[in-house]
Amino acid sequence: MTTLSSRPDSGVSVGLDVPHESAALHVTGAAVYTDDLVQRTHGILHAHPVCSTHAHARVRGLRPEPAYDVPGVVRVLTAADVPGVNDAGVKHDEPLFPDEVMFHGHAVCWVLGESLEAARRGAAAVEVDYEPLPAIVTVAEAIAAESFQGGQPTVVRGDVEAALAGAAHVFSGDIDFAGQEHFYLETHCSLALVDEAGQVFVQSSTQHPTETQEIVAHVLGLDSHEVTVQCLRMGGGFGGKEMQPHGFAAIAALGSRLTGRPVRLRLSRQQDMTMSGKRHGFDARWRVGFDEAGLLVALDATLTSDGGWSLDLSEPVLARALCHVDNAYWLPDVRINGRIARTHKTSQTAFRGFGGPQGMLVIEDILGRCAPLLGIEARELRRRNFYADDQETPYGQPVRHASRITAAWDQLVDSADIAAREAEVASYNASHEHTKRGLALTPVKFGISFNFTAFNQAGALVHVYKDGSVLINHGGTEMGQGLHTKMIQVAATALGVPLARVRLAPTRTDKVPNTSATAASSGADLNGAAIKNACEQITARLHEVDAGRGLPWEEVVREAYFSRVQLWAAGFYKTEGLHWDSSLMRGHPFKYFAYGVAAAEMEVDGFTGAYRTRRVDIVHDVGDSLSPLVDLGQIEGGFVQGAGWLTLEDLRWDSSSGPGRGRLTTQAASTYKLPSFSEMPEVFNVSLLEEAHEDGVVYGSKAVGEPPLMLAFAVREALREACAAFAPEPGFSVDLASPATPEAVFWAVQAARTGAPAPVTEGAPGVEPDQPSSDAPALHPHSEQVASRVPGNPVTGHEARP
Repeated sequence: MTTLSSRPDSGVSVGLDVPHESAALHVTGAAVYTDDLVQRTHGILHAHPVCSTHAHARVRGLRPEPAYDVPGVVRVLTAADVPGVNDAGVKHDEPLFPDEVMFHGHAVCWVLGESLEAARRGAAAVEVDYEPLPAIVTVAEAIAAESFQGGQPTVVRGDVEAALAGAAHVFSGDIDFAGQEHFYLETHCSLALVDEAGQVFVQSSTQHPTETQEIVAHVLGLDSHEVTVQCLRMGGGFGGKEMQPHGFAAIAALGSRLTGRPVRLRLSRQQDMTMSGKRHGFDARWRVGFDEAGLLVALDATLTSDGGWSLDLSEPVLARALCHVDNAYWLPDVRINGRIARTHKTSQTAFRGFGGPQGMLVIEDILGRCAPLLGIEARELRRRNFYADDQETPYGQPVRHASRITAAWDQLVDSADIAAREAEVASYNASHEHTKRGLALTPVKFGISFNFTAFNQAGALVHVYKDGSVLINHGGTEMGQGLHTKMIQVAATALGVPLARVRLAPTRTDKVPNTSATAASSGADLNGAAIKNACEQITARLHEVDAGRGLPWEEVVREAYFSRVQLWAAGFYKTEGLHWDSSLMRGHPFKYFAYGVAAAEMEVDGFTGAYRTRRVDIVHDVGDSLSPLVDLGQIEGGFVQGAGWLTLEDLRWDSSSGPGRGRLTTQAASTYKLPSFSEMPEVFNVSLLEEAHEDGVVYGSKAVGEPPLMLAFAVREALREACAAFAPEPGFSVDLASPATPEAVFWAVQAARTGAPAPVTEGAPGVEPDQPSSDAPALHPHSEQVASRVPGNPVTGHEARP
């Protein structure tokens, strides 16, 4: 056991069930968020955007003068006002003030007013002349137009064509699935002030303060040390505040520099949904081969993500998707191609799972559709194909502790009484004509670390005061996930003091510099190790002062001070053992894998497609938990968010040729369905995997932020099982849309009732039917083919929806 992962014998605060450190503040309304600071700030100005009414157009004229006739308007910000670089993207492809708008709602300028209403009325008065240009709205349109951006990576191992040619069963198909709106409770918000020396202080709801600092600095033409960014806390982030806040912060900072007054920018819910990026939707086309025993022998797939108008994080999201197509399954021969469609939509961005869910959905859909054609129960087909210890992923990383997948699976099968409940489901379905139930189990294997190696580092600053109280500051941000709670527990354990003696300060770039985003489920791993490092520096000095006398904490601290011993330390951590060649898509990009298994039981109404979640059971691997109560909450919340993506949350853009083309039509809670109490499982059992210590990670813990979201595949697969139960004969392969809304489920039920086979996908994955691949082999003569679309189903193809 490494020093980093070992826990002391006494004075241990990690592993205790403690409430979230701000729980009482949250529920009483006392917690302070960025926009709460407005009432405490004198002379503040409010920013409002002037947004494009076209998905793609050239700005031929911009006349801000009429805005100044509106009472209360102070300034209109345009490209001419930018003293530095007119760009808010790290790829330098996102003009802050564009002369070519690239999505419906793209801001061309911003109005500052004494009140938000004045700014809004001023924005309405600004005159803009547009020259409309052709707009690509769907992935299908982008593929047809060959509209792509960024790299086109490939993960490959073995000889896929030979393996498919020799496979006993070969299937082909495709799936396209939508993105997801973050819908954090707190929308994007920034508040900027400038001091007497012209230095900028930005309060921002951001997951990546350092990058917000960098973007603000280069827009203003300043050095980073002239800009300080602070994040008090966020009312949710989910990845949507990793890259997207930077431009909004830059607008507030620019306005403050030009006017000398504080500037507040807060988006309304509608603005946030129409102006900020979402989870990437994907189109996937595949061929898969199985042997006679149902073991996977080969997979050939092409994944096309909808990147929107600029790159943002689309390249690393795609890379992670390609690295997670295998999920928990051994693929001997594999070729997975990736590409990013450029469409005239918001620039899609990070979202909890960061491409992992999209990649895993492909293989889970394949297994769910192929199991009945192979004559094997889906549960058995999945278990049969699990990784074994020491097997490698398609990109060359050994799967350490692969046996935990099977251990978690077997623990769940036993604790959730799966065998008996399967019999109950079969009995129910036999006696009920118009409602059917389905029970499904799905696994998760998710890699933990940034797949950009340089981001796997963190810093911390720990102060011990003369009275023995402790103040910690680290580079991670709190978005409700409990990171600060865990960090207080880590510091208390490392110093051997009670939790009450430790306080945590807001995240600031002038306290801990050059930090990475709080993302990739790495916040506790990185920042916890940095805090532990700082605390160990302090305790080493205190041990010398104590000299074996066993003095109480307060006494040894006091004696250390009077002995002029340093009582503060800067800690640092970098994740060891990582290497990654993005050009070859080979290496060891992850510190470890987090595992989990979920079982879901669903009931479907055959008349309407409406369904309810009867029961969910989860066994999840968090190592030796730092904070079990926090982890349980993250597992439950992540699962529900994943279920929302897969079943309810249906993003729709206007793809007509009318004047609203490219407009997001689901731009509020009235038109975008979120999970609520009615969608919660009636029975919800969550357990942590036992004896799951992870060596080489802070106090033996594992990440918990993202992996649980993918446990929700069990809900979708249980819906597939329930739909199949409506078929007149067993063995029907259900093609289920994603999201599997009640409407989509209804059409799947109708297809099952008629036993209608779906049409065969022609050509190799990633090749259009009218452009057959010259080197794509014919399907094996003994193969079966999976339907790619259900005839007459108007909703299964997301991009084809009205």
